[in-house]
Amino acid sequence: MLMPSIFGESFMNDFFDFPYSNANGMMQTDVSETDKGYKVTMNLPGYKKEDVRGEVKDGYLTITASTTKNNDEKNKDGKYIRKERFSGTCSRSFYVGDAITQEDVKAKFENGVLTLMVPKKDETPKVENNKYIAIEG
Repeated sequence: MLMPSIFGESFMNDFFDFPYSNANGMMQTDVSETDKGYKVTMNLPGYKKEDVRGEVKDGYLTITASTTKNNDEKNKDGKYIRKERFSGTCSRSFYVGDAITQEDVKAKFENGVLTLMVPKKDETPKVENNKYIAIEG
């Protein structure tokens, strides 16, 4: 294949194997039910613990991961042969109900895998306040 030598043989492989593409398992999520709650396991390859943020708001658990990557390659004279930059953010949201708070969710990040434990909480049934029209007579 005729390609400029600066790309080498792996130019297309580098393009398709970019670590932030969804094809490589970015934010693939498994949810399993336990006796006490739900275990959420999310793949976040290439991200560090500091890049990941979780929030519970309005009944939704939202996980956001953002990063900036800079790949510089210079030749022996110090001139750039390749300079790539990537900056991106991705997020996933799951409905957990209004009874779950941020303090209820336990999270652990290890080897590019985020594991969340979301407890089961019974939603307190809303008491229906019937308001009737007063009928005179």
